[in-house]
Amino acid sequence: MLLKKIIAVVKECSKILLTAHNVENKITEKEGTANFVTDYDKQVQRMLQRKLSILLPQAAFLGEEDEVHSFPKEGYLFIVDPIDGTTNFIKDYKASSISVGLALDGEMYLGVVYNPYLDEMFWAEKGKGAYRNGHPIRVSDQRIADGIVLFGTAPYYPQLADKSFAMARYFFDHSLDIRRSGSAAIDLCSIAAGRGELFFEAKLSPWDFAAGSLIVEEAGGCCVTFDNEKLQLGRSSSVLAVGAGEKEELQELCSRIARL
Repeated sequence: MLLKKIIAVVKECSKILLTAHNVENKITEKEGTANFVTDYDKQVQRMLQRKLSILLPQAAFLGEEDEVHSFPKEGYLFIVDPIDGTTNFIKDYKASSISVGLALDGEMYLGVVYNPYLDEMFWAEKGKGAYRNGHPIRVSDQRIADGIVLFGTAPYYPQLADKSFAMARYFFDHSLDIRRSGSAAIDLCSIAAGRGELFFEAKLSPWDFAAGSLIVEEAGGCCVTFDNEKLQLGRSSSVLAVGAGEKEELQELCSRIARL
């Protein structure tokens, strides 16, 4: 079974994170503010690409650490973030994940996210539900007022800081509390598992949200842009993920966000 084999590959690659050492001496900066890459990001991506291509030779590959990013809309496409939460990884904060999505003809088909520090493996297959370590998961039925909100600060895009923190203040005032983990993939899986009621970030790349968005949707939630539009795998965008409690009020929620 393809999904089980992808899960096994991801778990094998995670050993690179768990055995990493001297990370601070293996860092380079990419374009954007506080946008880092380590030798370990590159190692994980190379290993994922090699092993996933054996599993599905006809699939194209889109990884965060590629120098050129292309998005074929036909056939199979792996969309990979080798270490989601690189700054956490550099600081030994132990809140990073490996994210592998598989698209088919431009639509998400499989999603796998693994947090090796907690040994939490999340996965979903289109139309077959979402799971954590083999157990079905479901989004929360609670409204934001009775829940917590997870968010990302879009740190690579300082021009979005005012919007991000205006939203953070709004949701702080209208929920029990807010949280920031530093890994969008982990946050999306937390929404899928019912640990939070809403997640937002003003700009994410496809490899940040591809796998996690499918896991949320298969767990009964919804992932859209701030404009309540469908996420497009071929471009970066804002991301808003909600559980069942806010799903019916999504348009009103997006209207409130637009006014902030």
